Amino acid sequence: MRLLIVLPGALGDVIRALPLLGRLRRGASSATLGWAVEPPSAPVLAGHPWLDRLHVFERPRGVRGVAPFLRELRAAGYDVALDLGRGLKSGVIARFSGAPLRVGFHRENGREGSWLFANRHLPPQGPARPKLAQFLAFGDVLGLPPAEIEFGLGPSDTEAREAAALTAGLPEPLVAACLGSSCSSRRWFPSDTAAVLRELRVRHGAGAVLLGTVADAPFAARVQAETDGTVRDLVGRTTLRQLLAILAHARLAFGPDSGALHLAAALGTPVVSLWGATSPARSTPFGCDALVVSGSAPCAPCFLATCPIGRLCMRAISVETVVARSTAGFDVTEPARDAR
Repeated sequence: MRLLIVLPGALGDVIRALPLLGRLRRGASSATLGWAVEPPSAPVLAGHPWLDRLHVFERPRGVRGVAPFLRELRAAGYDVALDLGRGLKSGVIARFSGAPLRVGFHRENGREGSWLFANRHLPPQGPARPKLAQFLAFGDVLGLPPAEIEFGLGPSDTEAREAAALTAGLPEPLVAACLGSSCSSRRWFPSDTAAVLRELRVRHGAGAVLLGTVADAPFAARVQAETDGTVRDLVGRTTLRQLLAILAHARLAFGPDSGALHLAAALGTPVVSLWGATSPARSTPFGCDALVVSGSAPCAPCFLATCPIGRLCMRAISVETVVARSTAGFDVTEPARDAR
């Protein structure tokens, strides 16, 4: 049996699909398991102990990359394609993978006609059902036994040494402030972020790193301007694997809805997640429900990419509440750091 997971996109979704990969590996131990993904999330899957083949769609090549990518999938001879992406792109990839059985989301949960490319569908998933549970439902359709929720992630020895070098000299425990998000409506604010880090330094002696992409550099500069030398700006200065290793080392991570928070939770690091434009009902980082902070506004959650009214919901999140949740996060029993 050869099974292909089709989930090209966002890091947070890829992380939340890893427990399905583990369930497939345990329930079909002799199967060949592949994954179709795009470059941004590929480093998390490269060398994963449960995965046999990784197919990377080089999206920057545009239409020139489509034909060779689909030829590669067809040559692999997959029997089953699981379309976890629920959009047109993943539906097309699943359809033209050559797999005779293509399992996808029900029409109620799909987008862009993705259900038309599948020949077997999941039952409708409730709008508040966590994405991780929705992905695991593919195992139910295949008749696989339940399995413990694991992610199989951890830094290599080299990556752990790189993380140690990047954070050398900072006080412990270490806090990871994840600044960015894919949508501007989800972001918190530099002054508030700095205030949290100052207070955690006073209360717990914590040092901190600022994490994000190059686009978050102005935000990070403003945070650093309002903190002391115990906060290090690593925004845009880490690879995804180095980010993984830093999050594995951190005692706590906090920030708005983002893939980095899901990665931290998958590594066993307590996560304080900040919510406004999006809802924690489907997307709270695994195991961190008690550390959620939601900002209230009449329009929240709106799920808009940009906010026309100044992110009232995120402004409603107080520094005091985030500090209190972070203190609770420090009190969480030290988790196992490597699920492999």
